[in-house]
Amino acid sequence: MNRIDFAHGRVDLSHGSGGRAMARLIEQLFVAEFDNGYLGAQHDGAALPMPPAGCRLILATDSHVVSPLFFPGGDIGSLAVHGTVNDVAMCGGTPLYLTAGFILEEGFPLADLRRIVQSMAAAAREAGVAIVTGDTKVVQQGKGDGVFISTTGVGYAPASINITPRRIRPGDKILLSGHLGDHGVAIMSLRENLGFETALQSDSAALHTLVADMLRAVPDLRCLRDPTRGGLAAVLNEFALQAGCGMRIRESALPIRQEVTAACELLGLDPLYVANEGKLVAVCAPEDADTLLAAMRAHPQGRDAAIIGEAIADANQFVQMETAFGGKRMVDWINGEQLPRIC
Repeated sequence: MNRIDFAHGRVDLSHGSGGRAMARLIEQLFVAEFDNGYLGAQHDGAALPMPPAGCRLILATDSHVVSPLFFPGGDIGSLAVHGTVNDVAMCGGTPLYLTAGFILEEGFPLADLRRIVQSMAAAAREAGVAIVTGDTKVVQQGKGDGVFISTTGVGYAPASINITPRRIRPGDKILLSGHLGDHGVAIMSLRENLGFETALQSDSAALHTLVADMLRAVPDLRCLRDPTRGGLAAVLNEFALQAGCGMRIRESALPIRQEVTAACELLGLDPLYVANEGKLVAVCAPEDADTLLAAMRAHPQGRDAAIIGEAIADANQFVQMETAFGGKRMVDWINGEQLPRIC
């Protein structure tokens, strides 16, 4: 089989046609880079072992359309792995396997595609998950935006784990694992029409080992969520709606880097609505808060964790923030989108 010219070649429609060109791309790129027995079988799917006895299957799916495709601290490939691994982890699950679907635009440089796939493979190895099956489609030039990636994650969790916003009660404490807004601001800094620079990198990371440490310390965690699209504000409003109570946070307790604050002030944005890809929000019973905070801070991905507020009795299910000046303001659902294509 002839070798593909990854250095100079481009995606063409034959790479999605089901013929020889597609077979070469799958063999020389995806199978070669992801390299595991499940994918190597090159079947229509993957036959996977059942989860351990006493555990439930966890399934999560996500699509990734970030622009630009490469950004400080990551790219669409590593983001596709981290995002879905984290979705499984937020259910209290241990991620095991991923599927990957690629929609490629005709004319996309093969060198960039290989770079994305290699980054994706490295992120999967680091997270300890295998990419076991997938799909590739090619659309005509002008009908896509380089590459879109959809991933589905499979994992398991002990049946005793019950993580859901519906368990949140007034008085429960809200914890955040680290600084807000790093990912969104890193992406924004590369947008040509914004014209500002920052040394910030995306916080994109797999959080399942942090979650495992948290659950060992506090097995009865109420809820977990990663604040991606819509940021912290969206998560807290989702919690309030599903729990049937209010949320109150303190501005002074929020870990936000000065660079993020400055960029948001420059662009007229609110850090509470900016996307994150390597942070989580946790809710626990008040008596467990200090134990949970200590466990989070003992992990590298939670060293800047903080208790930022609590659930409150409120039939209106409002999210409020106590400002640094002693006042209060509503933190409502976002109208529209602050900036598109962040994840």
